Amino acid sequence: MKSVIERYNKAKEEPHQLVNSTSEVKYWQSEVNMLRQQLQKLQENHRLLMGEGLKDLNVKDLQNLENQLEMSLRAVRMRKDHILIDQIEELNQKANLVHQENSDLQKKVTVIRQENMNLYKKVYGTRDATGADSNSFITEGLCIRDDPDARICLQLCQPQQTNHEATKSE
Repeated sequence: MKSVIERYNKAKEEPHQLVNSTSEVKYWQSEVNMLRQQLQKLQENHRLLMGEGLKDLNVKDLQNLENQLEMSLRAVRMRKDHILIDQIEELNQKANLVHQENSDLQKKVTVIRQENMNLYKKVYGTRDATGADSNSFITEGLCIRDDPDARICLQLCQPQQTNHEATKSE
């Protein structure tokens, strides 16, 4: 009895499945046809936007195409301008940071120069007796300038004998 009922149920479902699969095939065929038509329209529109196949268009169609291209061009330019403005702002921020770093480094150099001058004055007490440069000190063959706005410039100089060294050598 059970096997008869199972065969009956299977037989009852099979024609329904055949009808279902047939309608499903028809649905997908119509879907494929619709997608093919959309693809053809998109390809034609692309050709027109690229300037191909314009011979068949009348003046109104050409004006519509021109308006569409102008709107697209405006959108592209707006996006490009936005990107450029963002890049300019970023570069300005970087320039400000670099400028601030430069200022900080110049202050540090000035402080270090002043400390060096103070140390030199403590050690040697006087300016260069040779008169080489009224704003410089000579120590151990290095010329140290007292001008905070001058660039850092190291020069080798001839060591000067002090009175103490002169008496030793005599």
